[in-house]
Amino acid sequence: MLVEQNNKVDPAKWPIAPHVLSLETSVINEILKISSRPGVISFAGGLPAPDLFPLADLQEAMDKSVEKYHSDCMQYSLSRGIIPLRQQLATRAVEQGAPTKVDNIIITSGAQQGLEVVARVFIDPGDYILTENPTYLGAMQAFNYYQARYVAIEMDEEGMMVDQVAAKIEKYKPKLIYTVSNFQNPTGITMSLKRRRALIEIAVSYDIPIVDDNPYCQIQFEGEPITTLKALGRDAVIELNTFSKTVAPGLRIGWMNGPERIMPQFEKVKQCTDLHSNTLCQYMIYEYIKAGRFEPHIETIKANYRHKRNIMLGAMRDFFPDEVRRTEPKGGLFLWVELPRQASAKNLLPKAIESKVAYVYGEPFFPNQGGENCLRLNFSNASPEEIVEGIKRLGKLFKENI
Repeated sequence: MLVEQNNKVDPAKWPIAPHVLSLETSVINEILKISSRPGVISFAGGLPAPDLFPLADLQEAMDKSVEKYHSDCMQYSLSRGIIPLRQQLATRAVEQGAPTKVDNIIITSGAQQGLEVVARVFIDPGDYILTENPTYLGAMQAFNYYQARYVAIEMDEEGMMVDQVAAKIEKYKPKLIYTVSNFQNPTGITMSLKRRRALIEIAVSYDIPIVDDNPYCQIQFEGEPITTLKALGRDAVIELNTFSKTVAPGLRIGWMNGPERIMPQFEKVKQCTDLHSNTLCQYMIYEYIKAGRFEPHIETIKANYRHKRNIMLGAMRDFFPDEVRRTEPKGGLFLWVELPRQASAKNLLPKAIESKVAYVYGEPFFPNQGGENCLRLNFSNASPEEIVEGIKRLGKLFKENI
């Protein structure tokens, strides 16, 4: 009888919250499913190069963690994260020019959880967030769950056009300013020092927090070291960061660096989401950095990704039509392509897949529509040979269709 009753269950009739039903599946996730087919060269994901994961060093750090901390590394731990790792991150922040104490740091399950925590703390349905146009898709996914709206500020080669910000704040009263200031996802653009200072000045005058999503800062290929928004703005800035792009994304260890007085609010929300981040992985990262393995690894990543970026840009010069524009990022994992205005990157994607090459079309990165002629390319994951062949295929596609 019970089996017969179970067969009549219809989960489609369960009272799922309307704001959950309105959420859209990640476009990137769907494209990754397609591009995982055999033979497809994918520039779609934001994937670090798997051959650069420091597996032997992480194995050593894990063994040392188990040997040294015993059951502690397998036990429940503080919602804010283990103290040794937080102290280590605070020290590194000070070295980068941002006065930071252990109480300014909360360990998160990747930077993505930092976005979720920020959204829970600040956003009520209908609230505005001021952000770049385009902006990081994953941030919009986190914010959309709380039914946020967006004030989108255009960008140029110096990043967000900060001279537009004050007027938009006056009109829309946004709860926060969200930016990816360094080697932005999706464009690869870095905000200039002049605009960083101007943005901080505006944020302070209107008492609005800046959330700087900063996972790419250390992957800088050239130029003088960047002064972070956190170093400039101090308590005006909540910085999100992660080891996903520099060590390995599967560890899911990131962190928030924020004003001490707001951290208890973040801590309460963190407790609601997962109690605490993976204890063993926190100790592993701590021991990995303590052993002096992190800095040399960063240099290896920078050299590898710089080489791949150069190969991609060179292949574009060889194979792309002259009317196709692109950014030339000085770090990070991505560059941005603009086709002539009449072209649709979304409509061209199925043809690209037929040619066994994939990218992410631009529209999902624009909070309030736009970007039909744009696409994002990732250069960190594919091999140099795949990059050349993939760009060659795209160049042929563009020449035939635009």
